[in-house]
Amino acid sequence: MPPLTEEQCLLILNGLPHIGPVTLHRLLAALGGDPGRVLTAPREELLQVQGVGPVIADTLRGWAAQFDLPGEEERIRRSGTQFVVAADPTYPRLLREVHDPPIGLYRRGNTPAGQRCIAIVGSRRTTQYGLTVARTFAGELTRAGFCIVSGLARGIDTAAHEGALAAGGTTVAVLGCGIDRVYPPENLGLQRRIEAAGAVLSEFPFGRPTDRQSFAMRNRIVSGMSEAVIVVESGASGGAMITARFAGEQGRLLFAVPGRVDQPTSAGCHQLIRDGATLLTTVDELLSELSYLDGLHPHTRAPARPPGASVPPGLDAEARTLLERLREGALLGPDALAEAAGLPVAQVCAALLRLELTRLVVRHPDGTFEAASPP
Repeated sequence: MPPLTEEQCLLILNGLPHIGPVTLHRLLAALGGDPGRVLTAPREELLQVQGVGPVIADTLRGWAAQFDLPGEEERIRRSGTQFVVAADPTYPRLLREVHDPPIGLYRRGNTPAGQRCIAIVGSRRTTQYGLTVARTFAGELTRAGFCIVSGLARGIDTAAHEGALAAGGTTVAVLGCGIDRVYPPENLGLQRRIEAAGAVLSEFPFGRPTDRQSFAMRNRIVSGMSEAVIVVESGASGGAMITARFAGEQGRLLFAVPGRVDQPTSAGCHQLIRDGATLLTTVDELLSELSYLDGLHPHTRAPARPPGASVPPGLDAEARTLLERLREGALLGPDALAEAAGLPVAQVCAALLRLELTRLVVRHPDGTFEAASPP
């Protein structure tokens, strides 16, 4: 058998049973970051690594009996799947920052290079209110330029993916099973649409079924690749609460949507808010938080661009009209802009979100907007 490439070694390590991502990273750190050495090191050396016992050491030493490398490579090729390692530039950038990132991801479709991601998660048992909020927020965030990340589960996850697709944007589904499986089965059509408009990801080898552990591992990826996590509806326990916990551990922004006080599907969101999550009622509140963290302090006025400054390419007609009005030097709110531009207020608000996201305007605490200064 010819020598294994680094990617083949990582594919093997990723697919071996009994070895979690934390242990894999410890093994790689202890053996110089070389996945080939992890597979060939003496048993005694492997046993010296924290978390490695006889079962893991024997699994590594006898990997050929545990993992069908030629078969897995053939399944990857025939299904149009890619195995993306952490060094690949298309591997989710923020996911590299967590303490236990997957050493590789199975991917169908294309993850949006450079596009900022927001996760929307929630209960499988949901209300019409929760479904509407998830679709609406996903659509507004998509039109603002974000990629929506969720877990393809029933309920809120499905609504979030559908909202992003309906808005013509990209969305990423992270699976809690092998990428060749569809769970839940009724989401087969949705999964295919996501592959065409975004990406489906899994860290699990072909054939891996869903279980409690795989869902939890999936949830850390959902939060890990996102700047912020929005919990729309959740009971006091469940997958969305696990995702929220991961978000806190990973230093991600955490938002929770309030609901009725007598509705069990909102109990988890209310608990998160009591524990310090940010209450979220509009997408604009999330964008304001992100803008603040990006250095656009709301109390710092930015000098307006001169009236003759060029308009960046790619802006739609509404955004161009509003930007030209604001570059005249005035501080205007959505109602005044709508009247001045002759546009409906709803269109003006959506266009202002796009302009704020692209750093072309600054929103002030009183709700007025101003053109940002040139770079």
